[in-house]
Amino acid sequence: MLKKFLVYLFIIFLAKSFAQELNCKVTVNYEGLQIRNRELLADFASVIENYLNSTQFNNEPWEGDKIDCNFNIFFTGASSDVEYTAQVVIVSTRPVYKSDRQSPMLTINDPNWSFRYEKGQALYSNQAVYDPITSFLDFYANIIIGWDWDSWSELGGNANFQKAFSIANLGMNSNYRKGWERGSEAYNRTRFCDDLLNEKFRPFREAFYEYHYGIDYFQVDKRQAQNHIVNLINVLFEMRSKIDINSVLIRTFFDAKYGEIVDLLKDYPDKTIVDKLKRIDPSHISKYNELLK
Repeated sequence: MLKKFLVYLFIIFLAKSFAQELNCKVTVNYEGLQIRNRELLADFASVIENYLNSTQFNNEPWEGDKIDCNFNIFFTGASSDVEYTAQVVIVSTRPVYKSDRQSPMLTINDPNWSFRYEKGQALYSNQAVYDPITSFLDFYANIIIGWDWDSWSELGGNANFQKAFSIANLGMNSNYRKGWERGSEAYNRTRFCDDLLNEKFRPFREAFYEYHYGIDYFQVDKRQAQNHIVNLINVLFEMRSKIDINSVLIRTFFDAKYGEIVDLLKDYPDKTIVDKLKRIDPSHISKYNELLK
C-alpha cells in the first residue's frame, strides 16, 4: 500500500516541468530608512522577486509545481546611499495531497543581511563567487528547494544543502561575514547547514520524510497518518541524549510546524505524546497544552 501510494504521488508530482523552481513573493518595509534611501530602493522589491522567480538554481529542469515562498524584507539601516542592513523573514509552503491545504515548511527570521545595492543594479547568479545580495538569495533558494525535496524523498535535499553550505563558506570568508560566521545567535545560516549535513541528524531527516508521508496520507487513513507524524516526535525524543535539541535545525522545524502538529493530533488517543512535545520543543508548551483539552 505504501509503495503504491508513493508511486502515485510521484506521478502527480512529476506531471509538470518548469525550468525555475520558485514562485516567490517579495515584500519590503522601508520604515527604518531615510526618505532618500527609500527613493533609491524604489525598484528593490521587484528586482529581488524577479531574480528569485527567473533564476534556475539546479542544473536540470524542476519537475513539479513551483514552490510557494515569501521573502519579507525589513530594512534596518543604511550607512550610505548604497550600503544597507536588513532583517528578512523567509516562509515557504508545500501542497498537501488530496487537499487544498498548504503545509508550512519554513519560517526563518534572519536578522543579519548586509549588502551593497545601487538603484537599477542588475543581478546575476554565480553560486561559485560571493555576492552580498545574490549569494544570500541563492543560499535560501537552495535551502527552500532542499527542504521541499526532503519532504518528498528521503534525504532528497542533500545536493541543494551542499550548495547552500558552499555558499555559506564563501560568506564566512567575505567582507560581509555577519550572519555567516558561526556564533551564539539563536539563528545562524552556517550552523543551520552544519546540522542539515551532520550525520547525527540523519534520523530526524528520515523521520521528516515519514512525517510528510503522514501529512499526504491523512485523507486516506487518518490514524495511520497520525502514527507517521508521531514517529518523528518519538525519534526526536529518543535523540535527545545524542543531539542538541535546541539546535538551529530542530528549532527551525518546530517554528514552522508546531501549529500543524497540534491541528493534526487533536484526537490522537495517546496523550503521552504531549509530554514528549513539551520536552523537545519547550518554546511552544502553551500550544501543545491544547492537545489535553
